This record gives sequence, C-alpha cells and structure tokens, in this order.
Amino acid sequence: MKRNKTTAVVTGSFDPVTSGHVDLITRASRLFDVVWVAVSANAEKNNLFTAAERTELVRLAVADLPNVRVGLCEGLVSDFLHDKKADVLVRGARCATDFDYEYDLANIMRRFDPDFETVILPTDPTLSAISSTYVRELIRYGAPLGDAVPAAAAEQLLAYWRNK
Repeated sequence: MKRNKTTAVVTGSFDPVTSGHVDLITRASRLFDVVWVAVSANAEKNNLFTAAERTELVRLAVADLPNVRVGLCEGLVSDFLHDKKADVLVRGARCATDFDYEYDLANIMRRFDPDFETVILPTDPTLSAISSTYVRELIRYGAPLGDAVPAAAAEQLLAYWRNK
C-alpha cells in the first residue's frame, strides 16, 4: 500500500528562534515528509524582531533540514494548513502547564477545523528552560547567548539587534 506524503506545520512567533524551537522542528522533520514552519505575523504582540527578520532567522536555523520550509503566517493557522495541504499541526510543550494549554488549543482546533490532527511533542529536558522570553532578556542586556539559540542564526540575530 502506497502511503501519501504527510505534511506538518510547526507554528510560533519565533521572537527569536531558540534551540528549543529548532529541536522541535528537527524532530518533526524526522516524523513527517514535509514540515512547514509558520512564523506568525501577529501584530498584537510586542515583538522584538520584525516578521521578516524572524522568518529569516528561522530559515538560517533550519537550512540544513532538506524537508523543512519556512513561511509567514499572516492569518489563521487553519488557512496556512489548508494552503500548504498539511495534515498535522505540531506543537511543543516544555512542562505540564504548556501541555494543558496546547491540549486545550488542540481541542479548539479540532472543533474549529476537524481536517487536521494536532501532535504535541514534549521538549527535550535539556532545553526546557530556554524560551524566547529568556533569549530576549539575554539580548537586551548583551549577555552571551550560549546554546540558547542555534549557532546558524546567532550572528544574524545579534546583527539585527545591534542595528535597532
């Protein structure tokens, strides 16, 4: 029996992309044939980086993953999923609180658009303390980023920040 290609979407604001995000995307790329990273253009949030900068940083961070694509999501996630002919929404959870939140979102998504399944992947325990909020604080105070951000994006991330 021939299996259809499975396309998944990983969503987030990625402000900025972290090592935890890249770990989640990498793991999703092993599970699914094609993975789209949907960078949220959410203007409601007070983002440190523009949507274009965040999209480019994610592209740099996942450049070595041949089945991963990056795009800007300017509307509903379900519209992005339909547009990319995706089957699965992938979300990450760092702790039980994150899981509860993602579980509720998965149920809302199922009611809103039953065409998609949501898969929640637990964070690698060694990366669970890393968040975009933590990385933004490191950047604002000029602290070393260490392994909190992917090396491929770190230089560009700091360059963007220096130019602001």
